Amino acid sequence: MAIFRATLYQLFLLITVIPYAIACMLWSPLPLSLRYKLTAGWPRLAVWGAKVILGIRWQLKGAENLPDGPGILLSKHQSAWETLFFPAYMPRELCFVYKKELHWVPFFGWGLALLRMIPIDRSKGRDAFEQVVRTGQQRINEGRWPILFPEGTRIAPGKAGRYKMGGALLATRTNTPIIPVAHNAGECWRRKAFIKKPGLVTVSIGPLIDPTGLTPDVVNQKVRDWIETEMRVLNPERYGPN
Repeated sequence: MAIFRATLYQLFLLITVIPYAIACMLWSPLPLSLRYKLTAGWPRLAVWGAKVILGIRWQLKGAENLPDGPGILLSKHQSAWETLFFPAYMPRELCFVYKKELHWVPFFGWGLALLRMIPIDRSKGRDAFEQVVRTGQQRINEGRWPILFPEGTRIAPGKAGRYKMGGALLATRTNTPIIPVAHNAGECWRRKAFIKKPGLVTVSIGPLIDPTGLTPDVVNQKVRDWIETEMRVLNPERYGPN
């Protein structure tokens, strides 16, 4: 049954992403805010499909911490599920920071390229980060929230990767508060796993971290401390005694 559900869900994603990508091309002349809402319909559909087909439910904790103003989301990264959830359910338009090569991915990448996010050219080395700051400031001024995964790659449940400095540097350079996010989507949807497990994903939003007067190192440590502490609240069985 698990294999059947996983296969059905993959077919569901494939069948729905192609017409959505074509539609993205057709509505590209529309204003960005409208295009974003229309395009975010696909990740919302994918999260709904995961619930109905795979049994992956979700709940939001700490929604009162979401600001009615500028913010930079720095989130735990365990699976592909959260990359679908955030643009579908956050109250502001999001701007992912991602490698520019994703624009070449058929259908998905084409739609992504039309949303004016923050693609980076990794071949430019240090200049790539200056591009993130420059473009990130523009997106923040537009009322959008940049989103980064400090660990860089998906990390297995119960583990912690090295928290990279990009998000903390962006926050201090633009003087924008950080919205830390912990979640346990990896308990249901593991990295590169074809078969997913039914269950409840908790997405936990932490109190804002104000970078004013702080060094990027201090900000990065505050982000890591809150996220990793909250992960122990969400799934204490994954961690040994303190």
